[in-house]
Amino acid sequence: MVETGTGTLPAYTETLPRTPESAPAARRLVNLALDVWGMGDVRDSAELVISELLTNAVLHARRESVRVTVTRLSGERVRVAVVDLSRKRPRHRPADSAEESGRGLEIVDVLSGGRWGVDPMAWGKRVWAELGAPEGDPGE
Repeated sequence: MVETGTGTLPAYTETLPRTPESAPAARRLVNLALDVWGMGDVRDSAELVISELLTNAVLHARRESVRVTVTRLSGERVRVAVVDLSRKRPRHRPADSAEESGRGLEIVDVLSGGRWGVDPMAWGKRVWAELGAPEGDPGE
C-alpha cells in the first residue's frame, strides 16, 4: 500500500540489485500486480516501460540497489516507478539515428502518453510513468 494525501492505494514494491539482471524480476512484479488487478490490457506497455526505467537507473544511478513500485491508481490506471539513490534527473533527448541507445525516455513518453515524471527526494529520485486510460476518459 502507498500512502497519498487522499488515502492509501494498492501497490506492489520490491528492492532489487542495480544490475541489468534485475529487469526480469521487475517485469514479474509488474505482471503479478496487473494479474491481481485484472489489468492485462496494459501488460506489454508496462513491461517495456519498467524495463526502460530500470535500465536508466542501472546505467546512470549510484549505489547497489533500486526500488521498483507498481501502484494502482483510480479507474483503469497504473503507475510504475523506479526509485534510485541518485539526484541526477534523466534527460529526455532525441537520439541520433546512428546511436545504439538513448531512446528509453522517448519510449516511456510515447507509451505513457506523456504521463511520466521525476519526483525528487532528499536522497535520490523516483522516475514514474502512468499507463491505462487517462483520468476522466469516457472509457472508464
